[in-house]
Amino acid sequence: MKKRHDNASPLCPAETPSAGSHHASLSVGLAISSREIELAQRLRYQVFAEELGARLLCATPRVDQDIFDPFCKHLVVRDNNSGEVVGTYRILPPENAKTAGRNYTEDEFDITRLQHLRPHLVEVGRSCVHPDYRTGATIALLWTGLVRYMLQNGHDYLIGCCSISMADGGHAAASLYYRLREYMSPVEYRVFPHCPLPLESLRRDIPAAVPPLLKGYLRAGASICGKPAWDPDFNTADLPILLHMTNISARYARHFVRRQR
Repeated sequence: MKKRHDNASPLCPAETPSAGSHHASLSVGLAISSREIELAQRLRYQVFAEELGARLLCATPRVDQDIFDPFCKHLVVRDNNSGEVVGTYRILPPENAKTAGRNYTEDEFDITRLQHLRPHLVEVGRSCVHPDYRTGATIALLWTGLVRYMLQNGHDYLIGCCSISMADGGHAAASLYYRLREYMSPVEYRVFPHCPLPLESLRRDIPAAVPPLLKGYLRAGASICGKPAWDPDFNTADLPILLHMTNISARYARHFVRRQR
């Protein structure tokens, strides 16, 4: 789930209907070549740096890559007509996180209370969609690929972050956090931000729409497992989420797992 999303998210800017005949020739799957991975990384740069103004350190110009990329699977949505990668999700399986030495989420949160879940914990992030393909159909394909990956590989838990724009100074993020307290995880699954959003100095009554990505996770059965962290490089407030696959609703399982059979 990092990076990045806000209330007009590059992953899902609006809850649009499925695209039907528009961009009809799309498919989803893991990247199968280094070239396809690079296309996903170039899409990430286009969205995060050029569109949203994130500060990215790029060894290769216009390619978003960090130290975790070599350890990750790269889920991509392809336009089968052009060969273009138009959507992506980065997946860090538990065995690869062990090889990498940590999870990306640990850069923002103390996840000590989740140590016992590490052998079963998949981390997701760096999700985005090309501006021309931001439709319900593309989003559904990403969800389909992600859920099927989790179930086919026997992974039990998914962790990631949903980001909220700090353009208003963080008031919307604070309001959303307090409004969504009913979705908080049990205390034994809580994580703690290294750079917490100063909630006590922010307003709680700002009208703010729940970002579509976060709404999707919560509908699927995910929990918010801590207070938001502030990410200065992206100027976002990041809410940590945790999804146990046994909690995923039957409706979501039918929609995303049986889709495209």
